[in-house]
Amino acid sequence: MHRPTAADLDQGVLDLYDDYAHGRLSRREYVRRLGAFAVGSLTVESLMQTLAPNYALAQQVAPDDPRIKTETLTYKSPEGAGKTTGKPMSGLLAAPAQGDQFPAVLVIHENRGLNPYIEDVARRLAVDGFLAFAPDALSPLGGYPGNDDEGRAMQAKRDREAMTEDFIAAAKLLKQHARSTGKLGVVGFCFGGGMVNQLVVRIPDVADAAVPFYGSQPDAGEVAKIEAPLMIHNAELDRRILAGAEAYEQALREHGKTFQAYVYPGVNHGFHNDTTPRYDEAAAKLAWSRTVAFFKEHLR
Repeated sequence: MHRPTAADLDQGVLDLYDDYAHGRLSRREYVRRLGAFAVGSLTVESLMQTLAPNYALAQQVAPDDPRIKTETLTYKSPEGAGKTTGKPMSGLLAAPAQGDQFPAVLVIHENRGLNPYIEDVARRLAVDGFLAFAPDALSPLGGYPGNDDEGRAMQAKRDREAMTEDFIAAAKLLKQHARSTGKLGVVGFCFGGGMVNQLVVRIPDVADAAVPFYGSQPDAGEVAKIEAPLMIHNAELDRRILAGAEAYEQALREHGKTFQAYVYPGVNHGFHNDTTPRYDEAAAKLAWSRTVAFFKEHLR
């Protein structure tokens, strides 16, 4: 069966999905506007099914892969979930099956909780020799519900500052974990990419390397605080994120920060997520190989 790609769809349809996925369109308005692209045998329902994530496509490393070990790790976030909900946080911890200590990488999900795609990213990092931890911002609300639309609605109910504190707590925990070498990288996608950009200014003494994928940028006045080397991945068709990219990079240069920035031609926001038609295999593989090499360079 043919796997739908961005080339199969009008760019206007992909832009609508991006607006819907980021809460700029209600479901009703999303459905209404998709109607303009439903012609012939192509229905709104079929368009929605094509655009929705298919998590059967996401698994590159099985949960029971003998090369790794995984577990659910629960932790306290006294300034985040602990303060706002009185409940702990949890997430997926993945490590190589052989060995005692590893450089650590915190993996930060999109705006819909710890879904199967992000869990798989953590397992991929473990295969490459890292201690990877992917917290679920939906933990205090019961965890990722198994559906991205529901997950997105749940995450929207959480306080942004509380979630930031949750990931700060996770970063500190992971850096000090018994199986960590004490070197910590952070990587995130979409909401997670923006969170990576927040962590490097909020906890510059904790993060040793950072990779934001198509994430919103921090305020220019905060850039001076950054200590970690950065690798920034953006998409040429992602007008929303690219609008702030040049100013961010200029501020990084002005403050003498170490960074690399890549814009992948002809691809959309979310191009690394291999569960939707926005996925671009060539760009995703190149960006990921660069990411792994970057972490190996700066965390070892």
